[in-house]
Amino acid sequence: MSHDSSSSDILLSVRNLVKRFPVKGGILGREVASVKAVQDISFDIRRGETLGLVGESGCGKSTLGRCILRLIEPTSGQVIFKGQDITKLDSREMRKLRRNMQIVFQDPYASLNPRMTIEEILGEPLIIHGLAETKEDRRKQIYELLDLVGLRRESISRYPHEFSGGQRQRICIARALSVKPEFLVCDEPVSALDVSIQAQIVNLMQDLQKELKLTYLFIAHDLKVVEHISNRVAVMYLGKIAEIAESEQLYSNPRHPYTQALLSAIPIPDPTHKNERIILQGDVPSPLNPPEGCFFHPRCPSVQDRCRSERPVLSVMDPRDPLHQAACHFPVGGERK
Repeated sequence: MSHDSSSSDILLSVRNLVKRFPVKGGILGREVASVKAVQDISFDIRRGETLGLVGESGCGKSTLGRCILRLIEPTSGQVIFKGQDITKLDSREMRKLRRNMQIVFQDPYASLNPRMTIEEILGEPLIIHGLAETKEDRRKQIYELLDLVGLRRESISRYPHEFSGGQRQRICIARALSVKPEFLVCDEPVSALDVSIQAQIVNLMQDLQKELKLTYLFIAHDLKVVEHISNRVAVMYLGKIAEIAESEQLYSNPRHPYTQALLSAIPIPDPTHKNERIILQGDVPSPLNPPEGCFFHPRCPSVQDRCRSERPVLSVMDPRDPLHQAACHFPVGGERK
């Protein structure tokens, strides 16, 4: 897969995206501080690829996913989808675009209306976007969606509580696909599911991606889940991207100490291979008051003076692999030029 291809390959570009949430205080409820949830993030996603986005809870990954879809308004920055900056669109233009960009939420229990049948849940987007002329046409499309996600057609008259967690997530995926989008934000789509079911859902999503030529931003806190589905992986820490690389490179040659620590926590099935577990000191700092210099320095095993005062920028580690970038002054594994 060649990567120096033209910009027409790029479906989505995020440029300098920032999201701050005001913290109100005092009697007058003035803004006294702000939670810096997403701090100056930029990346591209090419058509047909999956970019995995990983990081611990609270690092801002879900906020980033929602800002891209404008389910939350970004504070500043651009989200360019198919050449158009969608942060500039009004609500009517945005509604038209919504067909093209959908989200699958983490919790299939909370995101389905318990009072609606599967027919109503899957039929609603078709009605809103005017995608079915008649009731027969609508039902035909709903049957096709159920076939697509591996659910039986009889499910059509049942309610969400009659299904297992994995089946509910299939319904959520069918709902997202009902409007024939090109781009899906998958916000931790398997973390609420049993481990035995997780692989089935990830495999289903991979099959659907091939069949429907979909592009994914796949958000997870578990590097293991992301490994098989992603072409590239971005690791997020405290609202910033610490490292981004092609999947294989990131797993075999992590350059940021944080990525290394996350990877060291993945259990290895081979008992003869001892994985040196890197235990990080301390807790993740508060996004209300991120540290000076490198955000990771209070927990970094190889911290040096420069890290405490100077913020590293995301940059190429090795000219032979321009796609591998890390934000670290003293990257691990290999010398930085």
